[in-house]
Amino acid sequence: MAQTLHVHIQNPSGETQFPITPALWDEAKARAGEAARDLRASFADDDAGFAAAMGTADVLITWTKEIKARFPHPAPSLKWVMATSAGLDRLAPFDMLPAHVKLLNNSGAHAVKAGEWGLMAVLMIANRIPTLVTAQRESRWQPIFARSVAGRTAVIVGLGDLGGSIAARCAELGMTVIGCSASGRTHPACVRVVTSENLDTVLPGADVLVLAMPLTPKTRGMITRGLLSLLPMHAGVVNIARGSVIDQDALCDMLSAGRISGAVLDVFDPEPIPPGHRLWRTPNLVISPHVSSDDPDTYNPRTLDIFFRNLAAWRAGEQMPNEVDRARGY
Repeated sequence: MAQTLHVHIQNPSGETQFPITPALWDEAKARAGEAARDLRASFADDDAGFAAAMGTADVLITWTKEIKARFPHPAPSLKWVMATSAGLDRLAPFDMLPAHVKLLNNSGAHAVKAGEWGLMAVLMIANRIPTLVTAQRESRWQPIFARSVAGRTAVIVGLGDLGGSIAARCAELGMTVIGCSASGRTHPACVRVVTSENLDTVLPGADVLVLAMPLTPKTRGMITRGLLSLLPMHAGVVNIARGSVIDQDALCDMLSAGRISGAVLDVFDPEPIPPGHRLWRTPNLVISPHVSSDDPDTYNPRTLDIFFRNLAAWRAGEQMPNEVDRARGY
C-alpha cells in the first residue's frame, strides 16, 4: 500500500483575498486525477495549527512571508515547500530551510494576467497616457496624437513567465520584440535575444523598455542611470519585475526632466510607497500598487494545478519543474 503524503496548507492569519480553502483543494484534486492519490491535507492560519502540522507534514504550501516568519522550525518529515509566489527574492539567501528540503515557486500562475497588464502598460506608453494623466492632474488640455504600435520596438528584459507572456502579446500586435536574458537563448516572440551584457546595444532603438526579470544579486540595480540615458526621448519604461532592479531616482530624474516620455510601474522600492515620497510627485508616471499579475479568480486554482504537476514529477523521480535553484535565486 502506498504511503499517504501529508500536505499542509498554511494561510496567513486573516487572509481574505487569496486563501487556499478546502473547497479549492478538492476541486484541484479532482482536476489532477491520479496525481492526487494518497494525500492527506491539513489547513491552518495560526501558530498552533502550523506547529501541529509540522510534526508530520511532508509538503508545505504557503506564502513567502509565512516561510520567512516561521522557519527555521522543527519539521522532521518535511521534503519540500511550495511558495505561492514566483519571485522568492525575499527569502534569499534561503538558509531558513534545511538544505535537503526542496523549495518551489508557482511560476506559471501569473502568465495570462501579467501578459494582459504588460500589454496594457506598453499601449499606455505608446499612447502617452502617463503624460496625459499628468496634464489632467494639472488641469491642462494637452492633445497628443500617437501612432499605432505596429512596427515599434519593445525591449523586454527577462523572458520567463511574465516577460515571455508580454513578449507574445506585443508580437501579436506587430511590434518588433527584442528580448534580453542571462542566457541569450532564442524566444519564439522575439526577433532576437541579447545577453544582459549586451543590453546597451539595443536600448537606443527601443520605443519601450519592459522589465520582467527576477530580482537576484546579478539583477539588483541592473538598469542604471547610464543604461536609461541610452533610451530615445520618446521611449518609456514599464516595470513588472521588482523596484530594486532599476535606479529609481535616475528614472524619476529623467521623467521630471522630460528626458524620457513616461513610465508605468507596478513595483517599487520601498513598498508600500511612503507618503511624501518623490514617486508620488514625479510627472509622466503611472503608479500601479503591485497588482499586475494576481487574478483573484484563477491565482490559487492555477497554483494548485502547478503543485499537482510538480507532485507527479516528484513521485516519478523526475526533476520538479518549479524547483528553485537556491544559488541563482529562481
